Amino acid sequence: MFKQEDLNNLNYTFAFLEVEHKENVLTITLNRPEKKNALHPVTANELAFALTYAKHNKDVWAVVIKANGDVFCAGADLKAFMTGGEETNTTVPKADGEILIGELFNELHKPCIAQVEGDAFAGAFLILAGCTHVVAADNVIFGLPEVKRGLFPYQVMASLLQVMPERKVLDWCIQGYTLDAQKAAYWGLVTHIAEPGKVAETVEQMVDAILDNSPTAIRMGLEAYQHIRTGDTKAQHQYLRGMLMKTVQTKDAQEGIMAFREKREPKWSNE
Repeated sequence: MFKQEDLNNLNYTFAFLEVEHKENVLTITLNRPEKKNALHPVTANELAFALTYAKHNKDVWAVVIKANGDVFCAGADLKAFMTGGEETNTTVPKADGEILIGELFNELHKPCIAQVEGDAFAGAFLILAGCTHVVAADNVIFGLPEVKRGLFPYQVMASLLQVMPERKVLDWCIQGYTLDAQKAAYWGLVTHIAEPGKVAETVEQMVDAILDNSPTAIRMGLEAYQHIRTGDTKAQHQYLRGMLMKTVQTKDAQEGIMAFREKREPKWSNE
């Protein structure tokens, strides 16, 4: 996806991430708070680069993903994905080929902890379900509102099925409600709950415990785990992303998105 020589360091300008490699931990901070850290092409490319750097750098033993602002991630910025997004000052190399966020985590093979101190919605679960651990404040909520916009969370569904019971995932996708942190933990999306203000401390303690163990054994174990649980996940995510793009073009999707912007109830045409 990226040239090996481009992955030798992090001396690039990131437009929508803050990335720090300190000792054996790579910390990635989503930094598009004015857009609720919604994922768009540049953010996705920068995230792909950071995770690929983590995968290939032997001095990275663990990854932490957190966010600036009061929302961890509002999901995908679909308009930006359709149009390509705005010009930025990023100097991060562009990926050679399609970026599939769910697949990035499948290929990481290193412990990855999500530090969730703000609400998370929709495409954010590609990140949360891809992490090995999710530490959430006990007052955050998790929402999956795609069907209320005339869409369906295709790739998110695939990722959630890896960590949650099948019928719970289907019900969530079909009804589009929100979960509190306790229910998200009960269903398997969240692994640890902390009081607001203590999430970072909990994450730090987990990182310390992970770094006490063999990074080689963990890496090889996660690679084996991925081999056991999946078939051709890349083809799966490519198909599901295509289904999302097809759904975006429907009349129901256009009506759902417009109704959301206009703060009214949508009028579905089933087209």
